[in-house]
Amino acid sequence: MIWRSIFRILSPRGGAGRVSILIFHRVLPVTDDLLPDVPDARLFETRMRMLRDSCNVLHLSEALDRISAGSLPERAAVVTFDDGYADNHEVALPILRSLGVPATFFIASGFLDGGIMFNDQVIEAMRNASKSEIDAAWLGLGTLPIAGAEAKRAAIDRILGAVKYLSFDERRDAVVRLVDAAGAKLPDDLMMTRTMVRAMELGGMQIGGHTRNHPILARMEPAAARAEIEGGKADLEQILGHPIDLFAYPNGKPGRDYTREHVIMAREAGYRSAVSTAFGSVGAGADLYQLPRYTPWASSNWRYQAQFAANLLRTPELAAANASAAGH
Repeated sequence: MIWRSIFRILSPRGGAGRVSILIFHRVLPVTDDLLPDVPDARLFETRMRMLRDSCNVLHLSEALDRISAGSLPERAAVVTFDDGYADNHEVALPILRSLGVPATFFIASGFLDGGIMFNDQVIEAMRNASKSEIDAAWLGLGTLPIAGAEAKRAAIDRILGAVKYLSFDERRDAVVRLVDAAGAKLPDDLMMTRTMVRAMELGGMQIGGHTRNHPILARMEPAAARAEIEGGKADLEQILGHPIDLFAYPNGKPGRDYTREHVIMAREAGYRSAVSTAFGSVGAGADLYQLPRYTPWASSNWRYQAQFAANLLRTPELAAANASAAGH
């Protein structure tokens, strides 16, 4: 296979090797008009089969051990998921197990057993709205039409853009107001249960922390940010009965969503490493508390693998987090 050869050159074995860490959030049973960029089961299986055949897929902890020892296999890759959606257990897990692909799942513990994240509150409010338009003038968006999938998608994008970087309390209150205005009933089964988290680990997957409530850490007071980082870790350790040492920054853009201050908090909380959402791959000398992750978006297999290869050549864009700490 041509891509195996290309990946072998760009990601050789040993101390010069590089690891591609892929990031996912959800895998749907079938396609969803309101979530066009989220893979369904068929596409996800195709991607994972291609990854298995082109790369040596490792657990994140094993990849870190091998980087430290200078013993990476050629074409090394890691699969990760963020947030803790129930479809990770119901849809992704059976596919990963059937293909023998390990993965690490970063769980926001505060949403387990019936919770719902702010972005999903907006999405599901638009999906289940009892009205054909919604008044969002108080967000500076005017009146938004929400009749039909295309209009709903447009409204969702504009609303999320308006509320995402509000403070944690302001964002919570804004979303509650939007849900009420839409007259919508929200689902209570989007996220995993504690039983599912344990089943993921029993199924051969790794579990990592992702705070309790998925806030933008850079928009929080330091004490509140520390409580989120440490609290999420404590919750998952209570569920699993053992320490966890892998962490993912919510949203994960260096300098914008977290700063050096939060890197220090993650280390002091007892995490061994942490992942961001910066582009790039991981090699010897990487900052273990700012590991880059990237997932190609192309629809065709050829372009998908070309993007995968190109990312191996990128330098992680992490300087912003380092520079931002002094001014935070």
